[in-house]
Amino acid sequence: MRYRLTFIAGLAVGYVLGTRAGRERYEQLKKSARQFAQNPAVRNTAETAAQQGRAYAGKAVHTVTDKVGDHVPSSVAQRVRSLRDRSAGGPAGDDWGTSNT
Repeated sequence: MRYRLTFIAGLAVGYVLGTRAGRERYEQLKKSARQFAQNPAVRNTAETAAQQGRAYAGKAVHTVTDKVGDHVPSSVAQRVRSLRDRSAGGPAGDDWGTSNT
């Protein structure tokens, strides 16, 4: 019984000290991550990657609609065309959510 009580007491002390040290380490990691995310070079790189992703997605949409355009319902094809025109500097409005009936 004495060994069991000693083990439980040691476990409790270890838990308390471990959680304190763990919390301090967590705060250090959080601070480092915040500093990293606020670094101007990191922010510029992330924005550049996002812009390139949008550009590649736009090219993919155009490629897919060119190859599959005849097999898509006309209502969807018209909406895609209107988005393509808008991204190319065409009319500013889109017809999403409107009925053409």
